[in-house]
Amino acid sequence: MTLTDTPTRTSYPWLRPTALAAALLLLGYGLLRTVDRLDGHSDKGAWAWNTGHALFLVGILAFGAVIVGLHGLLRTVSPRLRAVDDVAAVAGLVGAAAFIWVILGDLFPRFAEAVPPPDVVLLGGPMLFELGLLVLLVRAVVLRLLPVWGPVLVLAGFVAIAVDLDLLPVGAALVFGGLFPLRRPAVGGAGGPGQAA
Repeated sequence: MTLTDTPTRTSYPWLRPTALAAALLLLGYGLLRTVDRLDGHSDKGAWAWNTGHALFLVGILAFGAVIVGLHGLLRTVSPRLRAVDDVAAVAGLVGAAAFIWVILGDLFPRFAEAVPPPDVVLLGGPMLFELGLLVLLVRAVVLRLLPVWGPVLVLAGFVAIAVDLDLLPVGAALVFGGLFPLRRPAVGGAGGPGQAA
């Protein structure tokens, strides 16, 4: 089966818009975090804090949908590496769930007191999320759903955020740039987009 088959091209029309929306929500969170810290510290519970974290929460949910969509698309066009896609998707979704746990604790202090996230969630969650998403994006490159520089930009965005949270807007912009061409190569004539790997 090739990506030029109509069912494959039309199965996930929401994937690219959802990916771009997720990156823009992350950018919104980064910008509001910058506004919140203009006085040198974060004001927990203030409008910028709450709105930014709400955007972050919706953004992570959107990234979760992207992981599910990429997994489904890759399983359709490249079933031979199904185990790799399965493990990457599970890792990404577990990481996204960890992010959601932490964000809910930031938004709702009583939730954080009732079920504080352990260190493994705080440290391992982001790594699983990023690793799972990046593996799926690299697989998308192999199938010509994304140019090779797409995952590179996404990785650069993740690294920028990890180095300094003040670089969140820059990191989010890099992630947006990396995801922007997602699925463009799927629109092509016979023999254009890649064969199932």
